[in-house]
Amino acid sequence: MPGMFIDVQIDPRAGADPALAKKLTEVCPVNIFAQKPDGGLRIVEDNLDECTLCDLCVQAAPPGLVRVVKLYES
Repeated sequence: MPGMFIDVQIDPRAGADPALAKKLTEVCPVNIFAQKPDGGLRIVEDNLDECTLCDLCVQAAPPGLVRVVKLYES
């Protein structure tokens, strides 16, 4: 089930980059990201609502490749 409060949007280029996937997995304090067996990025949907809005994932990626969307704002 996707998050009720936030959604994390990943550009396909970011999802396919093993180095960036590793970096995102390491910086997230609530384990929203994980690496697939092929090294790509996977979002752990069960952890989405644990997001603290720390912005570390957005800062770790090149501009525009990772977005955290607050679903409770219009």
